[in-house]
Amino acid sequence: MKQTILITGASSGIGLLIANQLHKNGFTVIGTSRDPEKHKANLPFKLLELDISSESSIESFSERLFSQIDTLDVLINNAGYLVRGLAEETPIELGREQFETNFWGTVKLTNQLLPFFRKQRYGKIITVGSFLGLIGLPNVAYYSASKHSLEGYFKVLRFELNEFNIKVSMVEPLAFKTNIGNNAVPSKIKINDYDLFRKQSETFSKNLFDKAPSPEPVVNTVIDIIQQKDPKFNFPVGKKASFILTMQHYAYKAFENSILKDIRNSK
Repeated sequence: MKQTILITGASSGIGLLIANQLHKNGFTVIGTSRDPEKHKANLPFKLLELDISSESSIESFSERLFSQIDTLDVLINNAGYLVRGLAEETPIELGREQFETNFWGTVKLTNQLLPFFRKQRYGKIITVGSFLGLIGLPNVAYYSASKHSLEGYFKVLRFELNEFNIKVSMVEPLAFKTNIGNNAVPSKIKINDYDLFRKQSETFSKNLFDKAPSPEPVVNTVIDIIQQKDPKFNFPVGKKASFILTMQHYAYKAFENSILKDIRNSK
């Protein structure tokens, strides 16, 4: 039976790659975008309007979605963006906006769709988080915090939805070549004490994205989760992901020193 899959943020980046591949594999794909008219002419799947930072957009979405489909098998939470800046240099309001989209928007949309999943007694919820939801790196404090929060929320939700046969999983990509870095919202505040470290950490981040591989492994991981009957919760994706997590958990000082050394040597 052909599955119907909803993916948020499907007009660009990893979301677009996932949506296109799912369509090629024969799934019925519904994507979302804040501006579907700008993109839908070039896409082979349906694109609905959704702004996950808008309460009214989320509240009206279920009715608009189920006017297009009868059932929903999989929700892929992918929409989000990156706020870039050192922690003290990032205004609290900018941090709130980061959470409003990355965390609260994702949670609110999921909650809108949970009654439909519970009624049909099955489904999958796959959230594309970040490896930065498992570790922390400089210059992305609020992004990392928002992704850590998603980990905690969906970890709990997995237990609570178990009796309804609704499977909950997180995908946590390392650095991959996408437009998230180019589209990042930077903090405008500069504190002189951080000038050297800011420059070094920004160079470190740029080098990370410049050398990053293409994101096909993330796409393949999402498809693999969809095809599994009972997927696990965590799916870190990327070279040396398991090694980095082991270092952080069991040799944190060595992990910390290694990151700081790489940042200070960045050119």
